[in-house]
Amino acid sequence: MPKIPGINHLRAVKALEKAGFRILRSGKKHIVMSDGTRFLTIPRNNPVNAYMISVLTLFTVKLG
Repeated sequence: MPKIPGINHLRAVKALEKAGFRILRSGKKHIVMSDGTRFLTIPRNNPVNAYMISVLTLFTVKLG
């Protein structure tokens, strides 16, 4: 079974900004984002693996 490719962390941040999140803090290894009620931590890995993106998506959808 082939691996699912990941995406660039900057692309994930831009998608979350379109969804209403904003960057609170940006460090060497992570970017912390919030929409006022929820906090997300995006790793600065390139690429961010598909599993991590799916977890972030589920977290955002279930709580939103």
